[in-house]
Order: sequence, then structure tokens, then C-alpha cells
Amino acid sequence: MKIIPPANATDPCWLSLRSSLWPDGTEAEHLRYMGDALARGHCVRLAYTPDGSAVGFVEASQRVDYVNGTSTSPVAFLEGLYVEPAARRKGVARALVAEVERWAAAQSCSELASDSPIDNVAAHAAHRGLGFEETERVAYFRRAVPGVSVGPDTGQE
Repeated sequence: MKIIPPANATDPCWLSLRSSLWPDGTEAEHLRYMGDALARGHCVRLAYTPDGSAVGFVEASQRVDYVNGTSTSPVAFLEGLYVEPAARRKGVARALVAEVERWAAAQSCSELASDSPIDNVAAHAAHRGLGFEETERVAYFRRAVPGVSVGPDTGQE
């Protein structure tokens, strides 16, 4: 297996894998986030099989704001990790996270954090298998502010 950065901000393998992890995003949204990730210096790596097939990717950032469950700053944060179903349980995710750990160490981050929706038990198991420990559970709440509506482009009307 070969683990390398994407060719560029429009790398079609990265786009395809990213679309598999986050299927609700449009191609334009993914491309915008991909360009932003590289411009901000995030760690992005793709995993390829010996025959050249892209089978996984990881994206990690450096967060300086408070990250739940951590005690240092900055913290390396796993923004996304995806492995194609046929390639799972073969060490791909472990190899991708190891690349993030090397990057995190070079950034002087002593902690690597991540999150997952509370009902995604498969992701929880994957995190534990990769050596993460659960630190807390959170449910987020919201409500609209009476008299203020949000517009589609400006954030407010």
C-alpha cells in the first residue's frame, strides 16, 4: 500500500473518496473544501493499493480552539477518515492515521482528537480499534430566535 498526498486540490481520487464519506455534499462543495484544506496546510493523504486503486483517505487539521476531551493546544484533529468497504480491516485506516500522527508530531501536537455522531457505533468501534479513547458524549440543541430568519446566501435577511 502506498500513502501519499493528493495530486492537487481537484484530485479525482480524493474527490471520489470524499464523496463516499460525505454523500450529501455537492461536487462543488467538496472541491471548495478540498482547496481550502490544502491552502490551510491540513494533512491530507490517500491510500493506494499496489495496482493503483485509491481505497482510502484521511484529512486532519490543527485546531487551536478548545477541543472537547483534550488538555493541550494545538490539537491535531481527524476531520475525516474513509476506507472503501472492500479494503476495510486490512490496515488501511491504521496506516492513514499513522501518517496523521507523523504530521501531528511535526506540528508539535501532543494529542490527536476526533469526533463521531453519537449513533455511529461502527465509527466508535473503528476509533477504539485505532487506539482512540472516548472522552465524552454530547447532544447539541438549537432553536430559532424569534423574528430573525436566515437567508440562503447572506446568513441573514
